[in-house]
Amino acid sequence: MHSPKIKLIKKVLFVSILMLFVIYALREIVYKPYMWQKAMHTPEHRLQMGSFVFSKQDVSSSTQSGNYNYLIFKVIEINGDYVRLSPVRKLLEKKQPKTSDSSFTRETYRSLKLNINKLEVAGIHHEDLHKIKTNFTLNDYLLEKYPSLKKSQYYYEEVSPNEKNINIPSKYFKLVYSKEKIIEKRKLIPYRITDSETPELAKELSQKASFILN
Repeated sequence: MHSPKIKLIKKVLFVSILMLFVIYALREIVYKPYMWQKAMHTPEHRLQMGSFVFSKQDVSSSTQSGNYNYLIFKVIEINGDYVRLSPVRKLLEKKQPKTSDSSFTRETYRSLKLNINKLEVAGIHHEDLHKIKTNFTLNDYLLEKYPSLKKSQYYYEEVSPNEKNINIPSKYFKLVYSKEKIIEKRKLIPYRITDSETPELAKELSQKASFILN
C-alpha cells in the first residue's frame, strides 16, 4: 500500500504538471496571438513593403523532433492578399562550400533579429545572380554592380518582371503568401496554382511567422 505521503507527492506532482500545461496553453492560444495583433498596429512590426519576416519552421519528422529551419524573408511585393517574400541569404566567400540553403543557424538568426536593420541587405536581380554562374558566391562582378556588398554579404533576390505579372499564374505564384493569414493567424500559407490555373491556399504547407521587423 502507498503511504499518505507518497500519495500527496503524486497529487502535488500531477497538479503541478497540469498547471504548467494550462499556463503553456494560455501563452500559445491567448497571449501570443494578442501580442502579435498588437504588434501588427505598430510602425516597427506591421506588415508592409520592405518588412523582414522571421520564421522558425518545424521540419521534424515522425521519428525526430525539435528540428527547425531558421529563415528570414524580405517583403518585395504586396498585391491585395498576395504577399511575395524573397529569402534573405548571405553570399559565400570563394573558398566556402557551395550551398543554396537559405536557412541560418539559430545563433545567426537570433543575432539578425537584433541587428538586421543595422546591416546593408542588397536586392540582387535574378539575372545578375545567375548571369555568370555565381553559385551564390561573392565575386568582382557583383561587388562592382552592388557596392553595398562590400559592407555586408547579405542579400535577397529581386524577381524578374515576368514573375510579377499576375497574368502568368504559373510564374507569378512562387513564394507568394496570404496577407490575411500572416496578419490574422500569424501563419505563412503559400498560394499554389491548380490544374485550372486558379490560385488556392496550400494550408498543409503552413508555417509560423515568428516576427516582423521594419
